[in-house]
Amino acid sequence: MSSGVPDTDAIVVGAGLAGLTAARDLVAAGVETVVLEARGRVGGRLLAAEIAPGKIVELGGQWIGPTQRRVAALADELGIGTFPTFDDGDSILELDGVTRHYSGTIPRLGPLVLLDIAQARFRLERLARRVPPQAPWSTPGAAALDGRTLADWLERGGMRTSAAREMLRVAARTIWGADPEDMSLLHALFYLRSAGGLDPLLDVEGGAQHSRLVGGSQRLATTLAADLGDRVKLSSPVSSVEWTSEGVAVGDGAGVALRARRAVIAVPPHLRDALGISPKPPGAVSDRFPAGRLIKCAAVYEEPFWRAQGLSGEALSDAGPVGLTFDNSPPAGSPGVLLGFVGGAAARRWGDVAVTDRREAVLADFARIFGPRAASPDDYLEQDWGLERWSGGGPTFAVPPAGWTEAGPGLATPFGPIHWAGTETAARWAGFMDGAVSSGERAAAAVIASL
Repeated sequence: MSSGVPDTDAIVVGAGLAGLTAARDLVAAGVETVVLEARGRVGGRLLAAEIAPGKIVELGGQWIGPTQRRVAALADELGIGTFPTFDDGDSILELDGVTRHYSGTIPRLGPLVLLDIAQARFRLERLARRVPPQAPWSTPGAAALDGRTLADWLERGGMRTSAAREMLRVAARTIWGADPEDMSLLHALFYLRSAGGLDPLLDVEGGAQHSRLVGGSQRLATTLAADLGDRVKLSSPVSSVEWTSEGVAVGDGAGVALRARRAVIAVPPHLRDALGISPKPPGAVSDRFPAGRLIKCAAVYEEPFWRAQGLSGEALSDAGPVGLTFDNSPPAGSPGVLLGFVGGAAARRWGDVAVTDRREAVLADFARIFGPRAASPDDYLEQDWGLERWSGGGPTFAVPPAGWTEAGPGLATPFGPIHWAGTETAARWAGFMDGAVSSGERAAAAVIASL
C-alpha cells in the first residue's frame, strides 16, 4: 500500500447482513467506516420481491429459530417483529413412489425405517459433539472424518435402509444446496454442532424454521443501511486489496483506491480470490469452501387453498426437482404462497434448462403434491443463487473432503490488517442469518481492539 494518510479507519467489503452488522458496530464505537457493495442493493443473500402492495415473498434467507439469539436481538433492536411459520395440519412425504400424510415431526414409516433414522441421528450427534465449532480441523480424528463423504458414512453403516438414506439425501439438498456425495463427513458434523443438533436444524416448531420476520428478512439489511447512510457505497465492486502492516488499499476496476487502517471482508469464502488480495493469504480457502447450489421457487395464489384441505404446505419429496416445500404466505394468510426448494444436483440439472421448462416442472411437482389447483398460480417467481454473480451459490458452503483440514484455519483467522466476516465464518449457526450477525459482531470487535 502506498504511504500517506488513510482515507478512513475501516473498510467493509460486502453489504450483506454480516458486513452491515460489522459496520454498525464500528460506527457505534467511533470508527470511521466505509462499506463497499458490488450489487446495486444491500442484503447479499437476503432478497424480497413484492407480490402485492405491502406484501412480499422472500427469495433468500428468511427464517429464525428460538436459539438464534443474535439475529433475534438485532431484529428487536431495529423494531422488526416476527410471526410464526405456518405449520398447522398434515405434512406430506413422497418416497419411493408412496405418498404419506402425517402430523408432527416423524412421518408414518415402517418400524425398521424409524429405528434406522433414530439410530443414525444418535450416531451423528454423538460424533458432532466431538467437533469444536471454532476449530473443526482440530477434532480428534479430523483427517479421517474429513477424508470421507457424508454419503460414504450413510452407505457404510450410518443408515441401513434406503428409505432413511433418501430422506436425509433430500434434506441435504435444501440444507446445503448439495448432495451427501459433495461434502465431507466432518463438515456435516460441524454443521450439526453449530446448530445444536439435527432437530434444531430441521424442525419448524422450536427449530431453525420457527419464525419469519414481518416485512421480510431483507428489512434487516435495508434498515441497517439506512442508519449508516452515505457510508454505504453501492455498485462498487472491489477488484484489488493490497495490504501492509500499516493498512489496506482497496481498489475498484477503474484503478481508484480507498485506503484504510483495517478491512473487514464480508463476502462468501469462495469469492475471496476474486478480490485480488495481495499478498495472498495462506491456504486455499476459495477452492476448499465452495458454495452449494439452490433455486428457490415461489408460486402465488389468491389464497392458501391447501390450508382448507388440512395441509400445512410442508412436503418432502424424492420424485421431482422440488425436494422440500413450505407455506410461505404473508402473515395475514393472503395471497397464498407455496415455496419450493430445488437443490444440489437437481439445481445444477434444472438450472441449465429454459425458465419456462423449469417453471412447468416445479408446478407439476406442486400439483402432484397439493392437487391440480397448484398448477395455475397467479404469479411465479424464482431465484437461482448459483447464477447470482456476487453470491455464486447458496444457501451456504458445502465443504468437500479435506476442505476443513487443509484450509480451515484460514477461514476466520485475521490476516494482517484484514478481518473476515460472513455466516460461513461463524461457530454458532453457521450458514444462517444468526451466524452472519455474530460474525459481523466478532469482526468489528477485533477491529476495534486492534485500533
